[in-house]
Amino acid sequence: VIRRRLFTEGAMVRSGQVLYEIEDAPYRAALGTAQGQLGAAQSQINATRLQAQRYGQLVALNAVSKQEADNATASAQQARANVAAQRAAVEAARVNLNFTRIKAPISGRIGRSIFTAGALVQTGQTDALATIQRTDTVYVDVTQSAAQLLDLKAAMASGGVTRGDGTARVQLILPNGQTYPIEGRLQFAEVTVDPATGAVTLRASFPNPNGLLLPGMYVRAKLVEGIRSQAIMAPQEGITRDPRGKATAMVVTAQNKVEQRNVVTDRVIGDKWIVTSGLKPGDKLIVEGLLNLRPGTTVKPAAPQQVGKAGGKDAAGNATAGGAASTQAGK
Repeated sequence: VIRRRLFTEGAMVRSGQVLYEIEDAPYRAALGTAQGQLGAAQSQINATRLQAQRYGQLVALNAVSKQEADNATASAQQARANVAAQRAAVEAARVNLNFTRIKAPISGRIGRSIFTAGALVQTGQTDALATIQRTDTVYVDVTQSAAQLLDLKAAMASGGVTRGDGTARVQLILPNGQTYPIEGRLQFAEVTVDPATGAVTLRASFPNPNGLLLPGMYVRAKLVEGIRSQAIMAPQEGITRDPRGKATAMVVTAQNKVEQRNVVTDRVIGDKWIVTSGLKPGDKLIVEGLLNLRPGTTVKPAAPQQVGKAGGKDAAGNATAGGAASTQAGK
């Protein structure tokens, strides 16, 4: 039966700190009984030892039989063994008594108490009294599709992606959209693929000195596994597909002419495509008015927020594109 709870729910606790006291009267009685039995066993040692010594002397004089001397020696040995057993019983009773003061096994933040004073608890129960979480370092499990992992390895083998500085840095996006200020480090990648999801589990660790990260929190992770030094981040609205399904982009040339280019895309990050081929730094990518443009059309580039209504063809058949908005491509 729980007698007292000695901690504040939600507080930090130290390893070894007493959390609960359990009714200890039965355990104190058991310890006293064991100590009494030990005392009785110890009192038998001297008597049996002296008797064995006397019988040893008498058997030399043929005053007692060899069997009687052997029995006396065996009694002395049994008395010593009985003392050892009673000492073990005393230690076991003392351990059980110490268990009536339940201590924190680790340091960390303790949650709510599942049981209150007066509740009955027992050895082997499935419900924990309370849960302690170590939040100074938090582990985050993220998944990566096996297809992406294979593509990454292929890109590294071909030289399109480098390993960077050799450390896998991880950033977290919190549920409110903010970026966690401390970078984490990748600890390991699982050696098998989950057949149900086709993904590999990666584990990263993050320092959590202020307790901002909580167990069970849903976050998004950004993992730097490699570096594409020649890749371009292009807005999704600037990348379209031709009738054959190939990715294309409209760019503005130095002569303010529209040029259509075939591009190679890798994946989407946020609202942008990673373009690995077809664009270069400094290109002016058209992101608005694409339906009214054709390759070779003369345009007047403008920032997206400055675009008005898109124009069409005039009576002479000359294309006007006053509504072509472009953005500059960069790494």
